[in-house]
Amino acid sequence: MRVADYFLNYVKINTQSDPNSKTYPSTSSQLEFGKLLQKQLQDLGFSVSIDNFGYVISRIPASVSSQVPNVALIAHMDTSPDASGDQIKPRIVYDYDGKDIILNAEKGILLSPQVFPNLLANVGHDLIVTDGQTLLGADDKAGVAEIMALAEFISENPTYPHGDIILVFTPDEEVGNGTLYLDPSQLSADFGYTLDGEAAGEISFENFNAAEATVTIIGASVHPGSAKNKMVNAISLAYEFDQYLPRFARPEITEKYEGFNHLYNIEGRVEKTTLSYIIRNHDPLLFEKQKTDFLSASAFLNRKYGKNTCDLVITDSYYNMKEKLEDHQEVIDIAIDAITEIGLAPIIEPIRGGTDGARLTYQGLPCPNLGTGGHNYHGPFEYASIQEMEQSLEILKIIIRKIARQ
Repeated sequence: MRVADYFLNYVKINTQSDPNSKTYPSTSSQLEFGKLLQKQLQDLGFSVSIDNFGYVISRIPASVSSQVPNVALIAHMDTSPDASGDQIKPRIVYDYDGKDIILNAEKGILLSPQVFPNLLANVGHDLIVTDGQTLLGADDKAGVAEIMALAEFISENPTYPHGDIILVFTPDEEVGNGTLYLDPSQLSADFGYTLDGEAAGEISFENFNAAEATVTIIGASVHPGSAKNKMVNAISLAYEFDQYLPRFARPEITEKYEGFNHLYNIEGRVEKTTLSYIIRNHDPLLFEKQKTDFLSASAFLNRKYGKNTCDLVITDSYYNMKEKLEDHQEVIDIAIDAITEIGLAPIIEPIRGGTDGARLTYQGLPCPNLGTGGHNYHGPFEYASIQEMEQSLEILKIIIRKIARQ
């Protein structure tokens, strides 16, 4: 199958992860998807395992006799819980003309280059889009599809030069748990690449330092008719807490290396309200400063309204892999050379997020991130370029060939 065929089949399967689940993986559909990948790899003639945690791992033996580094190729099976992933209806816009794409005529939903200027880089491409009601799932089923297409290519071309290749498909990356039960030492890989970026030709070896913050405000509920000087409205105090944080450190007004605090959920009532944030910054010192801002806001509320008013819990999630990858420039150079060989200019971008590779790098497996041809992740304006997915596949072929000839 072509890489687009794999992709179109995969995105129709709802594999959203659930941040509130107590199971691992967080949704059973990810296990079912993993079993599908297992069967497809077995049908291609490769040994493959899937464990109770949902990790799908296949080792493709080297086709060369000399000892060369072993490489892991990694993509995640889950899609984001930020928008619906149910009943996805992908369609192909052939030979995109640079104009607005009507995703949903009935509801007037457009994918427009005026809002998303990156579309103009894909003029002439065949684009896979949504119907404006769901996300697409290119994050990260484009990466999964490209790895599977590479496995099919190797199966059909057994003499193509490559060292040992370890294929790894992970669950729950979108809720920060993609490598929770994955021991990179068991992969016996010298380094790896996550296929979890956007444009083909993109390579990233920097990512955010990341933390989660949970703010719980305790109020006092009193009948509103007799509430004067008695009621403490936790909802109002929650908004007050948010106003104490820097107003310009928000995702909707930041870019590139600028960090942010993102309030992604708020729920509660007068007597108790909880705010959920993610904290992000590439710079470790500024990252610590942002966490200090949260501590200061919490302390101020407790001084103002009483010491048990605000409870704050901050948990670090992952760190910037740049520090660790600086000692493994050769891993980055292999990918840059492969990107250049197919005629693309390498796009070196910091990740405004994280990948499984960030944690794996800190666990001892150097693992930069490669683009896959998907764009506008986590929402109904997500799309994927078929041509870029094919280019990403070609980059993988060149990478494994270059490793084999080292």
